[in-house]
Amino acid sequence: MKRVFLFIVTNLAVMLVLSLSASLLGVNRFLTANGLNLGMLLAFAALMGFGGAFISLWMSKPIAKWSTGARVIEQPGNATEAWLMNTVARQAQAAGIGMPEVAVYPGAPNAFATGATKNSSLVAVSTGLLESMTQEEVEAVLAHEVAHIANGDMVTLTLVQGVVNTFVIFLARVVGYFVDSMLRKNDDEHAGPGIGYMVTVVVCEIVFGILASIIVAWFSRRREFRADSGAARIMGRPQPMVAALRRLGGLAEGELPKNMSAFGISGGGAMALFSSHPPIEERIAALQGR
Repeated sequence: MKRVFLFIVTNLAVMLVLSLSASLLGVNRFLTANGLNLGMLLAFAALMGFGGAFISLWMSKPIAKWSTGARVIEQPGNATEAWLMNTVARQAQAAGIGMPEVAVYPGAPNAFATGATKNSSLVAVSTGLLESMTQEEVEAVLAHEVAHIANGDMVTLTLVQGVVNTFVIFLARVVGYFVDSMLRKNDDEHAGPGIGYMVTVVVCEIVFGILASIIVAWFSRRREFRADSGAARIMGRPQPMVAALRRLGGLAEGELPKNMSAFGISGGGAMALFSSHPPIEERIAALQGR
């Protein structure tokens, strides 16, 4: 319930800020008496598309903490927490990034990394993962998340999301304008868009948004292979990451917040095109050079 509430409040806040920004910049006036101003529409779409993606990125750490109940380790309270801090510190140094915040959250076996920059990031592991994996396997999972940060995956996927968001918003309104024009071609009494425009835009945003999700998921899957390879480099050999993936394949996956799922370690699902992760078997094969 807490996660759903935070999701709704965050999205309302983002839309409010973007709407105000569009009004102040005047880029929401793309429908004119002379037709559709494509340049103004593109500016509006880019503001909304990239603005939403980057605002979500900047808010990713606090949202992740709130929605998972993650507790950041300030001072290690036991040997496990001390080991986690020391391991991440060593891996971060090897990867050439700043020390991430390290957190533990309750739940089934999983882990994720997030943050706006390489030097302002968060690595979180679940209690289920700590309890069900060996220390070497946990270390490999941590290396995988550190590799995500070092590779700049959060920013990369945010840029990809911004691009596809822009095209979704742009194309939906272009299609909506032409559909509305066709429906009202013999009606000269009403100026401005009609109901056909609004309905078409909503339908197109849903359809184009689904297609855009496939593109983003494909990029995410490519980054997973890179993070696995990065974990092998940090660990000095691929076997620990292979062992962690094999064990994960036999475990129930823990739920992650939607805006964190691209950086977790969950396996592939039935809807492969929409999965942010490749099948575990493919990841193991890639690590083993097959």
